[in-house]
Amino acid sequence: MNKINKIGIYVTIICLLLSFSVNAWAIKCPTCEATNKKSHLYCKKCGSELDPAETPRFQGPKKTIGVLSFENKTALGGALGSDFSDQLTDALMKSGQFTVVARQDLEAVITEQDLAATDRFAASQVAQKGKLVPAQLIVKGAITEFEAQTRGGGTDVRFGNFGAGDFGISGETVQAHVGIIVYIIDSATGQILDSERVEGKAKAGGMGFDWAYRNRISLGTAGFERTPLGKATQQTIDKAVKYIAAKLASVAWEGRVVKIEGSTVFLNVGSRGNVQTGDVFTVYGESEVLTDPVTGMPLGAEKSKVAKVMVNEVQENFSKAMITESCGTVNRGDLIMLQ
Repeated sequence: MNKINKIGIYVTIICLLLSFSVNAWAIKCPTCEATNKKSHLYCKKCGSELDPAETPRFQGPKKTIGVLSFENKTALGGALGSDFSDQLTDALMKSGQFTVVARQDLEAVITEQDLAATDRFAASQVAQKGKLVPAQLIVKGAITEFEAQTRGGGTDVRFGNFGAGDFGISGETVQAHVGIIVYIIDSATGQILDSERVEGKAKAGGMGFDWAYRNRISLGTAGFERTPLGKATQQTIDKAVKYIAAKLASVAWEGRVVKIEGSTVFLNVGSRGNVQTGDVFTVYGESEVLTDPVTGMPLGAEKSKVAKVMVNEVQENFSKAMITESCGTVNRGDLIMLQ
């Protein structure tokens, strides 16, 4: 058998193996029919759930959350923390369960170092010149593991520097591990409501692709997503979204009154927040916020019911509701909650 025929056979075998691998690890989106990895919870093209039964979700208006940059506790430099935060933000938005505040906007007001500062979180409840949407909850965290190790013998061929590192083909087994700690924080008090450690693992054997990292990480690129470390990162993000959705299901949704015109009450949530015509909310007036005399941190405020309202008009970012029951005076800034 000549050399050309041997090459042709090898190419055919490789193509068959690749085809089998794609079919074994792929799933079609029920909405747009795009091909996704089975480890993904949401379609990368349209954002629809790939398996709705696997992802817990809450009903009613979407809770507004903000994602701060994750602290990078690994030995890697670069913008790993902010890159990971951006990828998590994208996944949360595509889940369709949340209204997500952009990290850049949020961090312009609240930095990780000032996370427990009462005045900063109090300020987050008020739009800064219309540029910041109030966030009811804050998600932050730390990246504790982000590594890909090669094991076994074999060759390692590199093809130069591609920005985030040297990209090449390795004859060794590459094992990737990503570990993070996620914190869910009440933006009004700065108190941590819950935390969870989330991990993702992946490996590739034989003539697989791997990525050697230097000082910069470029998450979200097609080349990175095909690597074991990219797959482990995606697993971690999907698990984090699932955890956040499950925990936030037990947190009461909150909104605010924007203004009052006669018997019409304007609310600070609209179609983007999943509010619909006919939704009924209870309006509460709040007394002065109670603060801890030692730490100065807010402890909450006493609230009293002042009205019930029903939504009769919905815009993208706000809605109008009519007062159906009154037992007090409705004021701008009053708290609104689901009945």
